[in-house]
Amino acid sequence: MLIFFRSFRDQLRERERVRRLSCDVAAATEIRSPPEMEQFKGQPRLPKFATPKRYDIRLKPDLAACKFAGSVAVDVDVVGETKFIVLNAADLTIRDGTVSFTAKASSQVFEPCKVDLFEQDEILVLEFPGTLPIGLGVLAIGFDGTLNDRMKGFYRSTYEHNGEKKNMAVTQFEPADARRCFPCWDEPACKATFKITLDVPSDLVALSNMPIVDEKVEGHVKTVFYQESPIMSTYLVAVVVGLFDYVEDHTSDGVKVRVYCQVGKQNQGKFALDVAVKTLVLYREYFAVPYSLPKLDMIAIPDFAAGAMENYGLVTYRETALLYDEKHSAAANKQRVATVVAHELAHQWFGNLVTMEWWTHLWLNEGFATWVSYLATDSLFPEWKIWTQFLEECTEGLRLDGLAESHPIEVEINHAGEIDEIFDAISYRKGASVIRMLQSYLGAECFQKSLASYIKRHACSNAKTEDLWAALEEGSGEPVNKLMNSWTKQQGYPVVSIKIKDDKLEFEQSQFLSSGSPGDGQWIVPVTFCCGSYDARQSFLLETKFASIDLKETGAWIKVNVDQTGFYRVKYDEDLQAKLRYAIENEILSATDRFGILDDSFALCMARKQSLTSLVTLMAAYREELDYTVLSNLISVSYKIARIAADATPELMDYIKQFFIGLFQYSAEKLGWDAKEGESHLEAMLRGQILTALAEFGDESTLKEASRRFYAFLDDRSTPLLPPDIRRAGYVAVMQTANASNRSGFESLLRVYRETDLSQEKTRILGSLASCPDPNIILEVLNFILSPEVRSQDAVFGLAVCREGRETAWTWLKEHWENIWKTYGSGFLVTRFVSAIVSPFATFEKAKEVEDFFATRSKPSIARTLKQSIERVNINAQWVQSIQKEENLAEAVKELASRK
Repeated sequence: MLIFFRSFRDQLRERERVRRLSCDVAAATEIRSPPEMEQFKGQPRLPKFATPKRYDIRLKPDLAACKFAGSVAVDVDVVGETKFIVLNAADLTIRDGTVSFTAKASSQVFEPCKVDLFEQDEILVLEFPGTLPIGLGVLAIGFDGTLNDRMKGFYRSTYEHNGEKKNMAVTQFEPADARRCFPCWDEPACKATFKITLDVPSDLVALSNMPIVDEKVEGHVKTVFYQESPIMSTYLVAVVVGLFDYVEDHTSDGVKVRVYCQVGKQNQGKFALDVAVKTLVLYREYFAVPYSLPKLDMIAIPDFAAGAMENYGLVTYRETALLYDEKHSAAANKQRVATVVAHELAHQWFGNLVTMEWWTHLWLNEGFATWVSYLATDSLFPEWKIWTQFLEECTEGLRLDGLAESHPIEVEINHAGEIDEIFDAISYRKGASVIRMLQSYLGAECFQKSLASYIKRHACSNAKTEDLWAALEEGSGEPVNKLMNSWTKQQGYPVVSIKIKDDKLEFEQSQFLSSGSPGDGQWIVPVTFCCGSYDARQSFLLETKFASIDLKETGAWIKVNVDQTGFYRVKYDEDLQAKLRYAIENEILSATDRFGILDDSFALCMARKQSLTSLVTLMAAYREELDYTVLSNLISVSYKIARIAADATPELMDYIKQFFIGLFQYSAEKLGWDAKEGESHLEAMLRGQILTALAEFGDESTLKEASRRFYAFLDDRSTPLLPPDIRRAGYVAVMQTANASNRSGFESLLRVYRETDLSQEKTRILGSLASCPDPNIILEVLNFILSPEVRSQDAVFGLAVCREGRETAWTWLKEHWENIWKTYGSGFLVTRFVSAIVSPFATFEKAKEVEDFFATRSKPSIARTLKQSIERVNINAQWVQSIQKEENLAEAVKELASRK
């Protein structure tokens, strides 16, 4: 599954703790269970005395009433002496007289004497009068449920067709919500085959994991029968029912691939279709195992909490992650579609064919899918320089893992309610980064062969992290398990400090924390470095706290962590840093290394290990930078410095903004406002970012030109003056001058939002609205994102308010918290409200205020996000105090601002 990170990313899906489950014996009121049934309460996993082998599921969704009826017959292997069957169920009503167990050997039918539930554990316990016979049997259960509006389980999504609002039925089961659709053993290790039958309105399209084998129509209802699936986990089962168009193609080995979308949007699916067909072929060759199903459907869902979900053979997506409109989508949207499709299709091998044994090993799914998606995208679009862009993933992993409230890649999960906490930048981004680090250390060819061996060995089964290490160790002869345990079993990462002493290069590792506090972690670090030339590259494993290496030449620049393949930070002494600054100015270093030096310096500045004066002096060396990824990070760092400086040294803000405007002027003039014939994908993406930054920093000429183009766009939506790649810059520029007495730009932008049916355009507008510096307008924007006009999945795009609006946003959050919790509390999106609004503050008093407010309102599922957000506020407060003590900052900033 791809969680929707994008800049405000980090982390966690939310669990609802109060469940409603009715059944024939235990109704809504709590009934005290007999002591022997208490043994199943509070257990992290289901008991193993009975395991599922095959599910025969029949579902009948009622899209008008938003309900569904169903039945399941599960082939169960009773492997231990028991009179109980325990499985998962939630939000279902078990119909009277529908539960039975039939022993296959004797055909004897057993009916339960008790049916009980533990609401917090989401388990259904069936007690039979006597011991069940060992061996195979069939467990039958009839049930009813609600097509909920929480984007989990079996839920409803809305769309318009011919001006009429309609419902579709959709499933989203990862991590543990199949139990909301049918009673099941809802754990990844409990793999089985699935035979699915649907009763649906005859005019609708009904999709599932496998191809249709038969269809019977009776009046307005059709019964659709699907081919039985291969063995798979419950979280990968999928059903979608609605009105759709599609485009279709085939791979060279005959796999039928389709992209489904709302009626009339099928042309927007062509790019994703092309990427999918090519990616399936690429993965078949890379993993040396063919795609294992006869078809692959990909479908755009209007209401979808995550970015996408890798259901076997039926991958579901947000519209923004699957659809690409040639006229109205930006280059960044095109890249997003390609990487998300590549990510989800990687899961068809890493996750679906070979599945993690338990959620502790989630990173095997998500870290690998993230890493492999870049491998595929680079193969399809080498001109995108996607491996340089991968550094943005790495930075987000480093950012979260620099907190004391982070967690290890492998984290124990003791309850289904804890699983959502680890769908974050650690599992995805740190996971992908340590895989890249390991591949770089072992070599690409050895790594690929070992992966292919791992997949063949564990196909149609489950695996743990240790199984992957064993395959890589076997293929490489290297002590992979020993090397990688320090990266996956402990949280955090090191900063490697470098200095020259007595003709020796000295290395010292210590744990990096953004707070500047000391940590006690130690890692086996694959160190790479160059001295004066990329031809003189050296490497070694730093297995202790200290190490030193003889230097032949002491006067040259030295770059450690070459091409940023290692997941660690580097701190240079002042002399070495000055030499690197010279190397940057003279274009000696690669883009990846220019990125790394800047990113490490920013992180060290935040941790108060380096002055802001030193950081802005380094940034000045990037004045003629033209690489997309490096400039993108330079812009991001500039935004963060502007925010913290406004708190620490407000009297310097005019100079700081002027410095940043000057920093981006060179690239802005090179790119211009209008696309040039034959320009690259990266130039198209960069133009929008640069112009947006200049607008936010108040560059007069940019604001004036952006406004001119915006009003031309209002008159003619097809004007070439405001193409998709610079549209956000136009929107942001207009919002910079919006206020209570000048509302025309704001209201015009709302009109564009209401008139477009393109999801990418809507999210682009929501993010731009939040940039307004007027608190009154910000309050209107925040109220707007909670209105019915904004799909609940999209509200988070309007939360990234500017500094002037943060107090307004905090007051708004407090006033609306009960409503927000009611709407979002059952999913991971609620954590975005907390992190986006709390994290930007920078006083100890505000940290205490936030803590006090949530003291009686926090839930277990937002606890970690809340702690991380408060930790960030405290880090910001310490940083402010540190900046205020810098003696030379004012002089340096004024001098830099005056440069032309």
